Amino acid sequence: MGDAVPIVDRDPVILGGTPCFRGTLVPFQKLLDSIQAGETMEKFLENFPAISHEMAIEALELVADRPVAEPLS
Repeated sequence: MGDAVPIVDRDPVILGGTPCFRGTLVPFQKLLDSIQAGETMEKFLENFPAISHEMAIEALELVADRPVAEPLS
């Protein structure tokens, strides 16, 4: 897994470095906000078709065991 490309990436020229799903302009925070608002994964994916179910799950697994204040990258 050492050479794996991260599913969430930060690039200072894309949305000012906001963590986004790789290859998209969709901020990872949109997924977290959707979950917090009680939306289903299906609704999120419907609203952001550039994100696959697998991408969303992989991103959530990244943060599942992290302390709340720990940054993604």
